[in-house]
Amino acid sequence: MNTTNDTHPLASTSPAQSVQAADRQENILIREESNGVVTLTMNRPLQFNALSEALLTALQQQLDTIAHEPDVRCVILAGAGKAFCAGHDLREMRERPSLAAYKDLFTQCSRVMLSIQTLPVPVIARVHGIATAAGCQLVGSCDLAVASTSARFAVSGINVGLFCATPSVALTRNVSMKRAFEMLVTGKFIDAATAADWGLINAAVPQENLDDTIAQLVGQILAKSPAAIRYGKAMVYRQKQMPLPDAYAYASEVMATNMMEEDASEGIDAFLQKRSPTWRASVTKG
Repeated sequence: MNTTNDTHPLASTSPAQSVQAADRQENILIREESNGVVTLTMNRPLQFNALSEALLTALQQQLDTIAHEPDVRCVILAGAGKAFCAGHDLREMRERPSLAAYKDLFTQCSRVMLSIQTLPVPVIARVHGIATAAGCQLVGSCDLAVASTSARFAVSGINVGLFCATPSVALTRNVSMKRAFEMLVTGKFIDAATAADWGLINAAVPQENLDDTIAQLVGQILAKSPAAIRYGKAMVYRQKQMPLPDAYAYASEVMATNMMEEDASEGIDAFLQKRSPTWRASVTKG
C-alpha cells in the first residue's frame, strides 16, 4: 500500500478491469523448484506486485500445497520487476467499498501470513525495491529476510487515511514497539541498513550479491536435518505465545521427541565418530 507519488503501484497502470484481466491471463505467481528449494515469485511487476485477491489466492494455494510436500526443504519468496511488494491493490479495493468485502480481504491476507509461519519449512523473503504496508507485513511474516541495500520499507497506509493494522501485527513482532509505532503513524520509509539494525531483516547486501547470499543461507539450511528444522520452526513460534514455564515444558517435550528421530541418532553418532552425518531423505514427523 505504498503511497508516494513516484512509486505508487497503481499510479501509471491501466484501469482496474484491464489489470484484473491481466491477472487472469498471466501467471501471477511463478513457482520454480530445484533440489528441494521452492521459489515463489510474485509476478505483477507493473503493479509493483501489489497483493490483488488473485495473487493472495495463488499464494495461499501454493503454501497449502507445499505444506504437504515432504521433499520441500526451504521456500524463497520474491517479487518480479522493480519491487518486492507494494502492499494491497488499492484500486481493486476501491471497486468493492463494503465492510464485508474489506473484512474478507484482510482475513484472506492474514491467512496467507499465518500460513507462512505455520509452513513446516523456513521461508526466506528476497527483498528488493520497496516493501510497503502488506508487503512489509510479508517480510515480517517470513522466517528470514535478506534485502538489497537499495531496498526500502514502510507501513504507509496512514498517508491515505488508513492505519496499517494488520501489517502492524508482523511489524511489532520484529522490531521494538516504539520504532514500529513511529513507522505506523508517520508512514516514513526506512532503508535496508536500518531494517537490518532494527531486526526486520537478517541482512542487507548489494543487489549483485543478493542471490548468492540467499543461496549461502539456503545451503546452510539444507545441510541440517530436515526433521530437526521442522520440529524447530513449529516449536519456536508456538512457545513464543506461552508463559515461560509452559514454554520450557513444551520445548522439553519437543526436544525429547526430536531425540527419538533417526536423524538425531545419526547426527550424534556422526559427531562422536568425527564424520559427516547422512540425514534421512524424507521427513515422517515434525
